[in-house]
Amino acid sequence: MDVIIWRGFQLPWRIAGSRISFPVLLLVLEMNRLIQPELLDELPFDDPRARWSRRDLRRVNAWMRNASIMAKALPTAVNGVAPKQIIDLGAGDGHFFLRVAKKTSSRWPDMKVTLLDNQNIIGPPTLASFTPLGWHAEAVAADVFEWLPTVGGMDVVVANLFLHHFEDAQLVKLFRAVAGRARLFVAIEPRRAAWPLFCSRLLWAIGCNAVTRHDAAVSVRAGFSGSELSALWPADRDWQLTECRTGFFSHLFVARRTH
Repeated sequence: MDVIIWRGFQLPWRIAGSRISFPVLLLVLEMNRLIQPELLDELPFDDPRARWSRRDLRRVNAWMRNASIMAKALPTAVNGVAPKQIIDLGAGDGHFFLRVAKKTSSRWPDMKVTLLDNQNIIGPPTLASFTPLGWHAEAVAADVFEWLPTVGGMDVVVANLFLHHFEDAQLVKLFRAVAGRARLFVAIEPRRAAWPLFCSRLLWAIGCNAVTRHDAAVSVRAGFSGSELSALWPADRDWQLTECRTGFFSHLFVARRTH
């Protein structure tokens, strides 16, 4: 059998009589979590590439079905106790949670929503779109680690494609802050696996620009699998943790206070 030596591994060139390309082999092996800078985070807000990429992210979220996943997970996780306040960490331009609100507002007609992001990129029209749903939304531009300690009690905290930006030590700090103040935390992240990584290379097919295509692959490599997030949550019997793959590309984490 032909082999390729890569990082000390002997990689078979032929598997089961079929020729497998070297890039595909690397795709399978590169599954250790790797956090790298994302281009969108480094571009000025009004850069045309950043505006295009933010539009791309709405499309990507739609393909991942993350709004539907969140809208389904929230009612199940609250276990019949309607929330009064929801905080969205890393809310971006606010469009993701607006889609969630449209799917859940009939269940909870009166809700206060805080959309937190380190950049002030949520426009007044987006905030105003929550009002017909019976929800009051406010945008907060702040660093999550500086803002959370200033908040008293929180009800429900959510995050979409946000946690993968942080190292494990930062996530431990973030989880401690949330666990000390909220009764429910729901997060959807990229699933770190060969298939999502492969698909991230095909985003040109739906019109995504170079920034989005670069950041998508970076996000998958920094994503999660198995019970990695559960292992970082504070050890406390008062919390019930659920972590699983969901959809074709996503990873769902739910932490619910039981007492």
